[in-house]
Amino acid sequence: MRFATFSSSLILAGALATAAHAGDMAELNILGFSQNGGIFAFEEYGVQDGSGFPYANRYYIDTATDSYVKGSPVRVRIDDESATLQAARDKARDEGEAIVKQAELAANRGYTAGQNAVTELSADPSRMAVNPRPVFPAIDKPLEFRLEAIPFGELEQCHGMGEAQGFRLMRIDATDGGRNQLVHDDESIPQSRGCPTGYSIGAIQTFASEGSVSHYAVLIAVQKIGFEGPDHRWMAVTGKY
Repeated sequence: MRFATFSSSLILAGALATAAHAGDMAELNILGFSQNGGIFAFEEYGVQDGSGFPYANRYYIDTATDSYVKGSPVRVRIDDESATLQAARDKARDEGEAIVKQAELAANRGYTAGQNAVTELSADPSRMAVNPRPVFPAIDKPLEFRLEAIPFGELEQCHGMGEAQGFRLMRIDATDGGRNQLVHDDESIPQSRGCPTGYSIGAIQTFASEGSVSHYAVLIAVQKIGFEGPDHRWMAVTGKY
């Protein structure tokens, strides 16, 4: 009987240890577009594993060039375990006001045509196909993307802990005579991405102006090596419909 009790305690302790040493998964908050769809913005936030410091990052992307606009990204981390996550988010929001007003983004949020959490097990992490708008029968051609991992080997930022992965993203045109389009292809991995070990398509956000879909943003979940386990962060690939 003592043996059974001891064994159960070990199982419970192991489960708690596993939970306590998980990496942190940043929450995704899609902020929206500028009035003409020229800028797309999103936020990621959470509590950093290891340190327990709250952080909030905001990204503002030129949808025509798929590059950061001036002043972006906005990165806030409060190096105080007693600080609240809301305090970090508020600070990032205040700094982002100088790039695009929150009210403008909220008024032009667009439409989340597809979304999968990183905890989703039944979805295909490398493919997402959507009707760009909630119009039935559909009047827009489908919007489909497929993601492919690219091995980069063990980079300096991996510190001997694993091999890094990049990715390429294809826009698929399934119409007769359609041509697929390469919209992103990693030639290198920036230091800011850390040591990424995997990717998945997390969401597709669309924007319509003058009665038709004009812009899109594909949100990519990036799994990378963290302090206590795999971390998840977010990035976006943007373009015109």
